[in-house]
Amino acid sequence: MTLTDQPSIILETERLLVRSWIESDRDLFREINADSKVMEFFAFRRSHAEADALLERINGSIQDTGLGFYALEVKDTAEPIGFCGLSLANMPEIFPAETVEIGWRLATRFWGRGYVTEAAGALLQLAFREKSIPALLAFAVESNRRSTSVMERIGMRRCRDMDFIHPRVPDTHPHLKRHVVYAAVAEGVATG
Repeated sequence: MTLTDQPSIILETERLLVRSWIESDRDLFREINADSKVMEFFAFRRSHAEADALLERINGSIQDTGLGFYALEVKDTAEPIGFCGLSLANMPEIFPAETVEIGWRLATRFWGRGYVTEAAGALLQLAFREKSIPALLAFAVESNRRSTSVMERIGMRRCRDMDFIHPRVPDTHPHLKRHVVYAAVAEGVATG
């Protein structure tokens, strides 16, 4: 599915547009997927062709299901900065098929400004209020304190009994295998 030049707006926050991807976002997406700091807690970097293919899949999912990792744009400058979104976790080895995760990545030059916390907090509310998703998970490499801090700031709680060894992380990267899990549950949803 080819990217267009006209984005669909998912939601708007004080400083950000959360939207579908457009053709001019490719360079940013490539940058994020090749940056060693952004990808510090992943076992691989993506080539331009791999990043392009992934971007097409992500945008297709947004168009097909309304779920996916949405582009983030700074309203004042119309500049894309990364992504944040709601997506099926797609980890049948670990979670039930209907499990929805919230996740994010930003280009390093935009770190430290609270953009992810702003977007993720708004998406958490969108998931519960408009999409009727009863619970969200987020997971990260145990030592990825930047991500787990965002999880805590948006009100997610650590679920130690759900921590897992990621089945898709190769044995060549043992320090990236252990993942911690955080969850948020919509009001009125009974928890085990």
